Amino acid sequence: MGSDIVTSLVQGVIICSATWILWKFFRQWVVKSPLDNIPGPPSSSFVYGHLRDLLRLDNWAIHNHLGESYPGIAKLRGPWGSRMLYVFEPNALHQILVKDQYIYEEGRFFVRSNQLVLGKGLLSTLGDHHRKQRKMLNPVFSPKHMRHMIPMFYEVARLLGQAIESRVKGSPQELDMVTWMGRTALEIVGQAGLGYSFDPLVRDKPDEYAAALKTFSNAMGKAAIPRRVIPYLPDIRFAGIGHKILEMFPHDGVRDLVRLSDILWTRSTEILAQKREALEKGDESVAAQVGEGKDIMSILLKANMEASGDDKLSEEELIGQMSTLILAAMDTTSNALGLILTRLAEHPDVQQKLREELIDADADKGLDFDALMNLPLLEAVCRETLRIDAPVAQVFRETRKDVVLPLSEPIRGVDGKMIHEIFVPKDTTVVAGLLNCNRNKALWGEDAHEWKPERWLKPLPTAVSEARIPGVYANLMTFLGGGRACIGFKFSQLEMKVILSVILPKFTFEKSEKPVVWNLGGVRYPTVGKHGGKACLPMKVSLYKGGRD
Repeated sequence: MGSDIVTSLVQGVIICSATWILWKFFRQWVVKSPLDNIPGPPSSSFVYGHLRDLLRLDNWAIHNHLGESYPGIAKLRGPWGSRMLYVFEPNALHQILVKDQYIYEEGRFFVRSNQLVLGKGLLSTLGDHHRKQRKMLNPVFSPKHMRHMIPMFYEVARLLGQAIESRVKGSPQELDMVTWMGRTALEIVGQAGLGYSFDPLVRDKPDEYAAALKTFSNAMGKAAIPRRVIPYLPDIRFAGIGHKILEMFPHDGVRDLVRLSDILWTRSTEILAQKREALEKGDESVAAQVGEGKDIMSILLKANMEASGDDKLSEEELIGQMSTLILAAMDTTSNALGLILTRLAEHPDVQQKLREELIDADADKGLDFDALMNLPLLEAVCRETLRIDAPVAQVFRETRKDVVLPLSEPIRGVDGKMIHEIFVPKDTTVVAGLLNCNRNKALWGEDAHEWKPERWLKPLPTAVSEARIPGVYANLMTFLGGGRACIGFKFSQLEMKVILSVILPKFTFEKSEKPVVWNLGGVRYPTVGKHGGKACLPMKVSLYKGGRD
């Protein structure tokens, strides 16, 4: 009798669970949603919807179609018929990323997968936890602190210049510039961020650690779909049975991410132990380290030791910040520099004008923070490249409750009526189209898809200045906005400008004959011949034959 009751209970649980799962998947096609009245392209796949198209490494077509065919808002299909909202209209983005940012939270897959790869850093925490971490980190990313760090940036950039010169002084050579930018970015974030030297840039081959990190974008791109399964798995950590399961996961991208997480965790733990030991020994020991105690992690660690109670960051959080800092500072900035060099190679006239500006300012000899940041053409080239070639094309958010999304301009619904605001149900995936906001013709004009640095040397269109674009940088969405905006965007700006100010006066850059394609993965990156594979940007590099007046 008792066993019959247990059997019945188990059967009941199975039936209820199966019914709930089936309802969860198929209710999208049975229950009407306010989003059904929003125009959008048809989906070719019930299983994947438009998600697979958005996550493809060659997904230029869908971004171009959405940007050209819809007025800032479009309805998309997600997996199993779910509804998604694609947004690149400024007022709606302001609501999503600033005003209602705690309703439109990071996707669960994003937070959980980042916890597995990076630990509990800024990219893998939410709410009060995230705000606590950001409050602790804000002072070390301020312009005031950047001013103290600029000599370290120049020191590493000059090592890069010496390394390139040793290879091209006899004759022009084809160099993989994204590898060199990656090595340099890692060394800058190592010295200025962690007080640690990863790669002095004197060896023919990059540090094994640096080489592994350059595979991150490719691994993230390959694992884009499997990452979305992670929120539905049991909670797993770096060590233990969960880690072993991921190591055996039947997907190359996932296994690559596990390998990268191990490399990051091990090296970050070693660096943290060295820094803590130096702090405990006193100021003399700290001053003897790389960065002389002025690096971001030394200051953060000291502040954390002095903090009390709930303000303190745990060991796991500190290691998470280090791993996050390494990857975020290296991958995005090095690839952005690759994009800038590519644009300058395509426009040799602009390259020469920028070179002359830098030579006239003696920028390669070292400028202070304000002088470097105020070079007009350098600023224009960086802004325009970050506008049209935003390294991150989109970010995902999930609504934590029902919410109303107001629009700056009404759109016409599928039923022909004008829509002034959109009711967005709880658990809706919202895609913020950063790249399409940056090149929206309604804001930037008909030449929005053209690379024109000169647009920044005159007043911007009125539509841009009046649009309330919520980005933290230059009316652009490249570094996001709101409480989850890129905390290190000034660090990245400074790094790009220092490197360009050192290498452009000494070298010229031309495109290689090898076909280079840019992959729209999590972070845009270049490969040769086809999408996917090892990041590579071959360029013809020569010594500049001109001189100073």
